[in-house]
Amino acid sequence: MARSKLNALVRSLTLAASVGAPCLAAAADLLPPPPPPPPPIEVGGGWYLRGDVGASVYTRPKYTEAYDYTGYPDANRSFGNEVGGGGFAGVGVGYQFTPFLRGDVTGEYRYSTGLRGSEYYKGPEFDNGLGSYGVNKSSSNFDSAVVLANAYFDLGTWYGITPFVGGGVGYAFNHVSGYSTNQQFTSPSYAYDYGHPIYDCSCGAPSYNYAPVYDSNGNPVYNTNSGSKFYKSKTSGSFAWALHAGLAYDVSDALKIEVAYRYLNLGKAETGPGFVPCCTGSLQAIKVKDIEAHDVKIGLRYYLGGLVAAPLPPLMPEPIPGPLVRKY
Repeated sequence: MARSKLNALVRSLTLAASVGAPCLAAAADLLPPPPPPPPPIEVGGGWYLRGDVGASVYTRPKYTEAYDYTGYPDANRSFGNEVGGGGFAGVGVGYQFTPFLRGDVTGEYRYSTGLRGSEYYKGPEFDNGLGSYGVNKSSSNFDSAVVLANAYFDLGTWYGITPFVGGGVGYAFNHVSGYSTNQQFTSPSYAYDYGHPIYDCSCGAPSYNYAPVYDSNGNPVYNTNSGSKFYKSKTSGSFAWALHAGLAYDVSDALKIEVAYRYLNLGKAETGPGFVPCCTGSLQAIKVKDIEAHDVKIGLRYYLGGLVAAPLPPLMPEPIPGPLVRKY
């Protein structure tokens, strides 16, 4: 009797399983698929850091109020002003907006071998065709701090090399220190020609010409005067702008090396007021205009993008797929 009841229970459970399994499979087919894993998170995006070093050659600037020893017209004067060559180093941060457009903000310190100037002049001619002449020479130290906002256009990449052009605008803090001038002025010696008196009448007192002095060989005697002026140091701000052209090489996806040319206009600079050691008066400051540099530089760009954060694990484990159910 007990065996008959056990066999009846087993047949009931088997029948329930055979009927319920297709229903459970159909229900599993109706469940929504599990959510996809979150996308990778890129750290840094198109941001990059840069550093540059280079050398500079400056064009000849214009000096104003640099020399005021004489009032001779410019036709009798010639100048030889220059800014000595030097170097620079800078850093910056930028962003790659598109494969062809990027921009950065840079700051750099520049130094040179100094501002140098010279003025040669010829004075008015005196008796017997003799004249005066002289030279003024100046020297000082020059350095600058420059901040620029730049934009570049990358023109495509071939074999890992990308040519580019660009431009920038910014501000230069130009510093002039230790400025001084020295004058050497040479002119004929003059004296009254007492050996050749001039009589207006036979009974009157004679007069004498104020004539050049000659030595025993008949050569005119010259004398030389000298003097110096000194000027206080000063830092002055000026609008600056630049033009860029160069090549970049892909060392890796994140690291680029650049070789570039840059034209940089630093604007103007000036000294503080000047003084003469033996005098108490103040002299007008010396201004230097049109300070232009031609730079050759090497730079590195390191992109902060490319680091990917691991996705978060799912909140619930994915369900195990059920058996494939075919419906006829």
